[in-house]
Amino acid sequence: MADGSVQWEGPVAQLGAAGACCVSLERPLNPPPPSPGFFPRLRVPLPPLEHVTARQRRCQGIGPWKGQVPPSPGRRHSETGLLCQRPGEMGNNKSLSGSTFCSQFLPEEQAEIDRLFDALSAGAGSAQASPGAFSLQALKSHVGEALPPEMVTRLFDGMRRVDLTGRARGPSDSVSREQFTAALSHLLKGTSEEKSLVILKMITATEGPVRAGQVQEFTEDLVGAVEHVLAHRQELRGWPRPRRTAEGPLAGVRALAAQLLLEMKPQGGQKFLEPQWANGECDRAAMEDWVFRAPLVGAFLSEVVRRGFLVLSSPAEPAALLPERHAGPGREFESVLDALAALYLSAQLCGEQRRRWRLLFSSRLHGQSFAQLCGRITRQGPCLALLRDHGGHVFGGFASCSWEVKPQFQGDNKCFLFSIAPRMAAYAHTGYNDHFMYLNHGQQTLPNGLGMGGQHGYFGLWVDADFGKGHSRAKPACTTYGSPQLSAEEDFRFDTMEVWAVEEPSEQQPVSKKSILDTDPETRALLEASGRTRHSEGLREVPDRGDAPGN
Repeated sequence: MADGSVQWEGPVAQLGAAGACCVSLERPLNPPPPSPGFFPRLRVPLPPLEHVTARQRRCQGIGPWKGQVPPSPGRRHSETGLLCQRPGEMGNNKSLSGSTFCSQFLPEEQAEIDRLFDALSAGAGSAQASPGAFSLQALKSHVGEALPPEMVTRLFDGMRRVDLTGRARGPSDSVSREQFTAALSHLLKGTSEEKSLVILKMITATEGPVRAGQVQEFTEDLVGAVEHVLAHRQELRGWPRPRRTAEGPLAGVRALAAQLLLEMKPQGGQKFLEPQWANGECDRAAMEDWVFRAPLVGAFLSEVVRRGFLVLSSPAEPAALLPERHAGPGREFESVLDALAALYLSAQLCGEQRRRWRLLFSSRLHGQSFAQLCGRITRQGPCLALLRDHGGHVFGGFASCSWEVKPQFQGDNKCFLFSIAPRMAAYAHTGYNDHFMYLNHGQQTLPNGLGMGGQHGYFGLWVDADFGKGHSRAKPACTTYGSPQLSAEEDFRFDTMEVWAVEEPSEQQPVSKKSILDTDPETRALLEASGRTRHSEGLREVPDRGDAPGN
């Protein structure tokens, strides 16, 4: 408006200045246009009352308030335990205090947060802290070895730099109950904007933009902390830890952090790894945009806090980031998938596909045999196929439908190709064609092998029926998935291949332990007449009772 005041539309207008406990009044209705696909909270007129969020409804005397007048700002509601602050009491708009704070914890959750704070403020090292506060030493003593020391320090800095009054001259040396509640509320249940504000305080004590290089350091610390805490709490769910090296951060940590940073857009517009990218400035809007576009950042922060502090998480509740690994009884082997790779691939899937992965085929367990591969992966539902070539590249594809041996393309637009090493990336359907999946064997006129994307003789990913070799041809990119060359060499040889089912098949089919040639005597006769070797001979497993007819 002309006088500089802010005019609100929709249900928030019903609140009045005194009743708004969770709504920020900093943002006008017509700010500069946001970047494409980015819709921060309250940058547009609010929706009708029936569409507002539970958090907004709490502030309008609906739901938990049960028609009552919300509590006075700065006080805790007797029924819900929600802590509210009056707009204008939170300081300038360049800090966390610039956004109105309302604890989003349920009463039982808030009670658990309070118990944790009481334990921290009474713990070792808090004697030097202000009354009713805890020190960095107390937090480190409570966390122990569950989190790397650098992440504990970052979390402590993020909490102690919260300015709830707007009058602090600088960060405090300890963390108060209000600071603790505000920081955890934003990290565990906040919006992209709220999470980004705490992240900025975890990175630097100064106001204003941070350098992209500082964000990169934070991201590598965060990814490393997630892997560390899941391993410490023994919640890797069967997946091996990444290989340790003496050269700084793990390669997997760097690769996953780099994938997250691809969504970062510094003010200068540089892309990740471009010259001068590390010196680009990232302000509040850029950080909020990044957290919105890279949801794993918020998920990782939540996991670090919950598992590191042992708060708001049941010991019996499995980590949501990793699927359960099933390789079969007594079949431990060195997989090409480690915990970080499984975590990244799981994030590309949805629903039930993230719960439990079953090993269908491993060239280390079942032999270098294309016949064995076909017999084990068909009619098994959606699955992930991975290879490691002789150049050390790890890559593969996700098949959203059951594989079927036939000379036609199959699948749908939920399929994608991916890379795990030396970089992590996923490549979705471009819409150019429908050459999603191809599996053929024993044909004279059409190619025999497993392929995804592209076309015959020019697949984005191809595993030849002459097992052990394949190609990834993409100049400039695979037409179906837009992926680059995934392998170290265009025509490659691989030493390991694995296929993991990510969902139970719709119609339960017994896993056949026979070769396809056993059920196709014509093809077997042609193979023997040509002098070709049956690679599966000598690698057969002793059939168990479940393989007998009628079982």
